[in-house]
Amino acid sequence: MADPSSYRPKPGQIPDSPGVYRFRDEHRRVIYVGKAKSLRQRLANYFQDLAGLHPRTRSMVTTAASVEWTVVSTEVEALQLEYSWIKEYDPRFNVKYRDDKSYPYLAVTMNEDYPRVQVMRGHKKKGVRYFGPYAHAWAIRDTVDLLLRVFPVRTCSAGVFKNARRTGRPCLLGYIGKCSAPCVDRISAEDHRELADEFCDFMAGRTNTYLRRLERQMREAAEAMEYERAARLRDDIEALRKAMEKNAVVLADATDADLIAVAEDELEAAVQIFHVRGGRVRGQRGWVTDKVEEITTGALVEHALQQLYGEETGDAVPKEVLVPALPDPVEPVQEWLSGRRGAQVSLRVPQRGDKRDLMETVERNAQQALALHKTKRASDLTTRSRALEEIADALGLDSAPLRIECYDISHLQGDDVVASMVVFEDGLARKSEYRRFQIKGFEGQDDVRSMHEVITRRFKRYLTEKERMGEWVDGEIPDGGAGAGAGPGDDSDRLTEVSSPPLSDSLKDEDGRPKRFAYPPQLVVVDGGQPQVAAAQRALDELGIDDIAVCGLAKRLEEVWVPGEDDPVVLPRTSEGLYLLQRIRDEAHRFAITYQRTKRSKRFRSSPLDDVPGLGDTRRQALIKHFGSLKRLRSATIDQICEVPGIGRKTAEAIAAALAQAAPAAPAVNTATGEIMEDEVPEPTRGASGESVSAGAPDERRGQER
Repeated sequence: MADPSSYRPKPGQIPDSPGVYRFRDEHRRVIYVGKAKSLRQRLANYFQDLAGLHPRTRSMVTTAASVEWTVVSTEVEALQLEYSWIKEYDPRFNVKYRDDKSYPYLAVTMNEDYPRVQVMRGHKKKGVRYFGPYAHAWAIRDTVDLLLRVFPVRTCSAGVFKNARRTGRPCLLGYIGKCSAPCVDRISAEDHRELADEFCDFMAGRTNTYLRRLERQMREAAEAMEYERAARLRDDIEALRKAMEKNAVVLADATDADLIAVAEDELEAAVQIFHVRGGRVRGQRGWVTDKVEEITTGALVEHALQQLYGEETGDAVPKEVLVPALPDPVEPVQEWLSGRRGAQVSLRVPQRGDKRDLMETVERNAQQALALHKTKRASDLTTRSRALEEIADALGLDSAPLRIECYDISHLQGDDVVASMVVFEDGLARKSEYRRFQIKGFEGQDDVRSMHEVITRRFKRYLTEKERMGEWVDGEIPDGGAGAGAGPGDDSDRLTEVSSPPLSDSLKDEDGRPKRFAYPPQLVVVDGGQPQVAAAQRALDELGIDDIAVCGLAKRLEEVWVPGEDDPVVLPRTSEGLYLLQRIRDEAHRFAITYQRTKRSKRFRSSPLDDVPGLGDTRRQALIKHFGSLKRLRSATIDQICEVPGIGRKTAEAIAAALAQAAPAAPAVNTATGEIMEDEVPEPTRGASGESVSAGAPDERRGQER
């Protein structure tokens, strides 16, 4: 590991002008390329105190052994040179977009004497017209098959073409009218090229011209009573319309634009691009990248633009590029795009209308692509094994943590404080063992104290179940279970259960493992930094548990904290172990916040009748239906309540007591007239799910939700 001060340039050496800089390692390999409006200001940021640098930037500057720079005249030149050097050196610390597949294009080889229509992948060739990219090659072949009725362009390979010219016989397509057969001189080279030009014009979006021409020819043939020719033209028009229907109109003004969307988390980003030509989506593609440097959404967009248009010129660069965030500064990028096109290019963020709606569609595609990428990555057995081994090495564990439990605290400004426990076994989520907790030991907001309470309650349960089933040898699965209920549920405070008869097989899960809290983890992960980790370790120490490791994952910098250490464990940026910890932490956060929102929603829609023992939904609804409102029910006598079918005197007394203890709701006021509307305030009814539904429920309080 190099010390950045050993290769830091002397004061005054770095010019205060635009330029591009390169960091090299001890073997003179370029590991990072960047550009700057002011080289002096930008490079100074890399040579500050290491503790103040982002972990990814810190890793880069400690890997580097030297830095060099090149001065340019403008920021546009810096952008062009940065792109060229990234392509040339492929630096390990730069953002690298990688295709999740090699996308096929519809290509027309206009650089040949007899242009050919075909499917092409890989690098683009000079003199070839490209349309797409398409998601599947069969989609291209279906489109071409429809268009060959109207534009019978050559589609055969060079070998087939030469063989047909030698024998004087065309291929099958030439006999059925889907090729003009230039191989046997049925059409001249000039006419065939003109036919290929018309094919390209149609694919480029200039469709109305050909449709109007064919419709005119069809009418003329019908008037001349050439009905067979008119029928062929009718079929040609239908084929063109079918080909057009494959690309639905998304922008009514026949816009040529590319829409770029980004979905990202702390470690990765997915980019999706929709190519719109003539108002229709002509192609779609996407990339996924590891965020090996600290980078904003605008910078991700800038890198995506370089990737898309770095080797494109002319019409391949559209008039309009719509993005989720603008690069900073935006002027050099826009000028660079205009230079690639040879005309003005608009780079902007859509705010409203059809373009904003389409951008939301592209954003959803980007989010799905990122989720699919994560799912594929998590499902790989070799990757999961490597992730567990990396975690064990980083935390100094004796073996890979095959069972990991993660805890997170969630609340809304200190109200409805809850916690979640998620379980991952062999690197995969085991949702049947997820648990939820309500914080009961105190009121208010204190994440550290809440974490201590949750860990204490969970492992008290573990010790109770362990005592209940008897001791077992480490590594063996005990024969007894610990309670019913496979689904995620609220943790209760029944922590003082005593010994009971052995449990039946029905109280074990599908693997024969005891349910609930009888099975301990090898690693406890908490969402937070040093304070939360210390609280979790203190809870385990107080219970006398010393064989379970603890760590915390701080979200801001993705640092791994362990008990008793002043400095975090920084896992490598490309570490599968870090990726797994992040996924576990995010799942715990999702589970906690979902429960917190549900709990808060139920609290807002609660009713005094909810606490009456033995009063279910059916009889509750019967009460409200009989009296018409909660206000009338509150003023009713016990004898009147007993008149409701299914309500006995004991239940009626419980209802009256519950309503007497509950404070009446504040009367509604008509804000227009000032009138107090205290009549017929209906009790919230219950839906099929058992949750109350009320149009008059108060709005949820808004605030910082954790």
